[in-house]
Amino acid sequence: MTVKISQKTQERMVGVLSPLLLLLVWELSARAGLIDTRFFPSPTSIVAKMIELSGTGELWTNLSASLQRLLWGSLLGGIPALVIGILMGLYRPLRAAIDPLISATYPVPKSAILPLILLIFGLGEASKIVMVALGVFYPVVINTITGVMQIDKIYLDVGKNFRASRWQTFRTIALPGALPSIMAGIKLGIGMGLILIAIAEMVGAKTGIGFMIWDAWQVLSVETMYVGLIVISILGFLLTLILNEIEGWILPWKQER
Repeated sequence: MTVKISQKTQERMVGVLSPLLLLLVWELSARAGLIDTRFFPSPTSIVAKMIELSGTGELWTNLSASLQRLLWGSLLGGIPALVIGILMGLYRPLRAAIDPLISATYPVPKSAILPLILLIFGLGEASKIVMVALGVFYPVVINTITGVMQIDKIYLDVGKNFRASRWQTFRTIALPGALPSIMAGIKLGIGMGLILIAIAEMVGAKTGIGFMIWDAWQVLSVETMYVGLIVISILGFLLTLILNEIEGWILPWKQER
């Protein structure tokens, strides 16, 4: 009896096996002395350090702090970006007024304005949350505008013919039509948020994965540094996986392509 594996399952298997293969090559290279383990410790030693940090609770404390900042920052940056993006896509005068501001500020490296953010919001939680919000805002707003503008004009005309209110147009035409682009923007925004939260936590924080990495560098604990980097990688992978599942649920027609 032949067991047929779906294409989606095959893709998931490949996605899991490819990093495992990389880790195997890394482990064998470390054991064979092909790489300097002072800078590239073996995966097994990194896992041992991860277990040690988990046992002391240090890893979970830092992970919890980073996740909370990422959550609030994503909400603070994502919700306004979603609303502004849809409104800009629907109304040309609003787009003409705000688009130059977005175009001018988007290229500015978000990490470069961290000193200004710290000056304005201080060294507390607010500055970290604002950094994440900035990272999430731009990908979401830009992708939302693009998604709304790509909606076939006939749907908007039908809404006008049936005298749909602005809220009805927003809820039943613009938002569903732009969802594929919005989801792409959310994925990019969450990834940028992860990058920025790690950078922000390296300055003026006492908890968080970024702080853990920076603190490990100061005491030359290379394994701990790698634990932090791997945790961020795993976190990014899991968040992308969750967002893909949500996308498949709300956009089933896209998964069939």
